[in-house]
Amino acid sequence: MKKVTVDKIASVAQHSDLGHELRLSPDMPCQEGVLVAVRVLNNKTRYNQLELTSGRMATVNQGDIVVGALGHRKALRGYSGHLPKELTVGDTIQLLNIGGVLGVCDSANPDVGPPFDCEVLGTVLHFPYLGERIGIPARAGESQLDPSAHLDTNGVPVVALAGTCMDSGKTAAACAIVSRLRHLGFRIAACKATGVSLRRDILTMEDAGATDTMIFSDLGVVTTTADNGPALTRSLLTALAKETPDVIVLELGDGLIGEYGVEAILSDDAIREAFTAVILCANDPVSAWGGARILRETFRIEPAVVTGPATDNAVGVDQIKRRLGLPAVNALTHGVALGDLVADLLGDREAA
Repeated sequence: MKKVTVDKIASVAQHSDLGHELRLSPDMPCQEGVLVAVRVLNNKTRYNQLELTSGRMATVNQGDIVVGALGHRKALRGYSGHLPKELTVGDTIQLLNIGGVLGVCDSANPDVGPPFDCEVLGTVLHFPYLGERIGIPARAGESQLDPSAHLDTNGVPVVALAGTCMDSGKTAAACAIVSRLRHLGFRIAACKATGVSLRRDILTMEDAGATDTMIFSDLGVVTTTADNGPALTRSLLTALAKETPDVIVLELGDGLIGEYGVEAILSDDAIREAFTAVILCANDPVSAWGGARILRETFRIEPAVVTGPATDNAVGVDQIKRRLGLPAVNALTHGVALGDLVADLLGDREAA
């Protein structure tokens, strides 16, 4: 064991209650979610921030000692990287996202530049046994996912947002809906079921008025996949429904075609039947057409409305209405109208 003073603790370690003086072990289990300390080896001018456990964004600098979690990422507009098979102190790995996921980078999008290189210092230890100096590897998450988790929405309606790609306006639409429903008297819970660990989106939903929020990393999952996506979604919806909100807003991160498990979630009959409405977020009219076709033909889901950049002006709105036969509402410019449409789908607004 050695002692180290860390500069920044990433949000992926949200539930680990770590201080800035930590004990490290040279024994490094290469398992997703294990917390490790690293020293940053280079400076960057793009994609150079880290989300802290406080939710604040901090600029990462060469020489910073950072705590993150081992994991993988497969992002179209970011970094793609894998979980290392073995690690020793002194090895170099990369910071794969601003939530603190650490792994071996395989590919980088030119928009974000090369990733931060990081020297491995050791596994972060925590000491769960009172009065004993027996440390065990610290892990991400407040609890661990039950793969056989059941689904019980307790009669609470669920509004799901699915996108054609990352950055298709899902969080902006979710926040517009949450804000409007709150003003209409609804009590809203919100969650994010797929993606790579980053609390920014659910914090934004809290700012918009969601009273209870959860994200997959609360259940110890750093990066979602087709294998764990359905169980995560069942767990999140069941946990939030226990508090009997008027509605649950569920964001499915990434896109309908992707590596984070959205397809597996929408293929689950029980989850699909729990959805009161599915909102499609699209980057352009062509992706709106393709997204609607996938929802209709692959998952037997009729989208309630299309939003996202595809609706940024009247041209896209008119094309979606004419070609898809669907309402189209922009969440940024007509957030109240989008929220009212969802409220109408949920039933009597005054009943909330």
